[in-house]
Amino acid sequence: MIQGIFNKLFSKGDAPHDFAPMEQVGQMTLKLNDLVIGFLTCTNGEWTFKYSDEFQNQNEFHSIVGFPKLDKEYKSNELWPFFQIRIPGLKQPAIIETIKKEHIKNNEFDLLKRFGRKSVSNPYELV
Repeated sequence: MIQGIFNKLFSKGDAPHDFAPMEQVGQMTLKLNDLVIGFLTCTNGEWTFKYSDEFQNQNEFHSIVGFPKLDKEYKSNELWPFFQIRIPGLKQPAIIETIKKEHIKNNEFDLLKRFGRKSVSNPYELV
């Protein structure tokens, strides 16, 4: 509920797109250099984030804002802002051209998979 309000307040004003696709299953890995931080999964319209065992057993890095408990599996029907900010504004001509040229589906999973690898807002890599 609160996340939905947050999303509306800070929306980029883009063209609408499907949220977590109901028919799609996929997983991406969040990394920092060679360290696997965790896994973002989309299954039947539900997002899941879980820290890797490798990350849970290290002491150099802290948890990510919004995901404070290392041993918890987080679930949501909406993509968390930490990942959502990796999707560029969909009204940008270059983004529109890429979506058309590469036949990218208009849903958060496929948009994140294509455009979310790196972000200027944090050092993590999503692969």
